[in-house]
Amino acid sequence: MAYDCTDLSAFEGVMVFCEQRGGKLMSTDFELISEGRKLADERSVELTGVLLGDGVEGLVPELGGYGADRIIVCNDPRLANYTTDAYADVITDVIHEEKPEIFLVGASNIGRDLAPRLAARLHTGLTADCTHLDIDMNKYLDFLRTGSTLKVDDMKWKMEDINLKMTRPAFGGHLLATIICPRFRPCMSTVRPGVMKKAPFDEAKAAACKTTMFDVKLDDAKLKTKVLEVVKEARNIVDLLGAEVIVSVGQGIANDPQKGIALAQELADVLGGVVGASRAVVDAGWITADHQVGQTGKTVRPKIYIALGISGAIQHKAGMQDSELIIAVNKNALAPIFEVADYGITGDLWKVVPMMIEAAKAAKGV
Repeated sequence: MAYDCTDLSAFEGVMVFCEQRGGKLMSTDFELISEGRKLADERSVELTGVLLGDGVEGLVPELGGYGADRIIVCNDPRLANYTTDAYADVITDVIHEEKPEIFLVGASNIGRDLAPRLAARLHTGLTADCTHLDIDMNKYLDFLRTGSTLKVDDMKWKMEDINLKMTRPAFGGHLLATIICPRFRPCMSTVRPGVMKKAPFDEAKAAACKTTMFDVKLDDAKLKTKVLEVVKEARNIVDLLGAEVIVSVGQGIANDPQKGIALAQELADVLGGVVGASRAVVDAGWITADHQVGQTGKTVRPKIYIALGISGAIQHKAGMQDSELIIAVNKNALAPIFEVADYGITGDLWKVVPMMIEAAKAAKGV
């Protein structure tokens, strides 16, 4: 059957690009497979992963354990390391053959390079940096009731709409936009790392996951790049996504930014955590962008999230409100951050944080 991106009836299933580097899967893969499982269940269709590399079929059970029904493995020495042309060629061939209704890509450096090239070749749309995905209209409306200021129940909706509803920050993170792709398939989106919740690993699902070996057809004459060597640069970048404790600072440290960051770092060190920040702090140049929490930064789910001098703009709350325990310190008793905080302290952070540090040290016997 010829490939026609406008023949919606010819497309079925959910497919996820599973990124590997050096033969190791990325954490975003498990988040996307978990989210893809939900979407596939809503449509009662198969969830498939596509995995490119050289001798990577041994990674299939790991992906299956998070919900994949089948993994399409594309083995070739030229796919061992990512190159735009080779990966785009092979995945385009896979999609032409499989015709998935939905195709998800992690918004990593590789994913952000790959996805728009695929969308152009497939003549379909792409929504980048999504923070929420829905198909079922009732679930989407539930999301709007809690995540927007719309009067959802006073509005008319097309309840039969089965398009993928892709929500992402817009206008610098000041608004949330939901985008659909009603005329072309597949519906494509890149999903920000850390946004989707990873499902528990299931050994039975891992054992049941099927492997399909894909016949890779690459033309060396068309490949413009070749990886000769991979050199890793050592950089001290904070790992917000893997941290169990995050101590974040906001504009409340404006009187002495460096002292405020040092206080947050001392508290984080005592608690075994890392320092985060609001967008305002990053935009002011007080701390580097890898510390930013929020819709335009990283979405985090630590065991403990401490917000120091952060008012709680909707963009920041969306990036941390799923933390297990939230503690907020702000001198404004009406600050929106208190709406999502489990414990709120109304007070001057310059006085409160030293007391928190001393209390944490005493509890640890330091």
